[in-house]
Amino acid sequence: MDKVIFLFLSAILAGFALVKVNLLNTPLESLESIFTLIGVISVLVFSLVIIFKAFMALFNR
Repeated sequence: MDKVIFLFLSAILAGFALVKVNLLNTPLESLESIFTLIGVISVLVFSLVIIFKAFMALFNR
């Protein structure tokens, strides 16, 4: 298995962590929408990359 896939999976998990982070009563509370946006974008991008790599592996046979 390609070792880069594990890096992509960890990036997806980090994106989910950014979406779920609770910033109430912290100085970063005003940036919560930015963290959520970055988390959603990272989950989408890396999920699409994994799907693309799976299709490339499937059709290169």
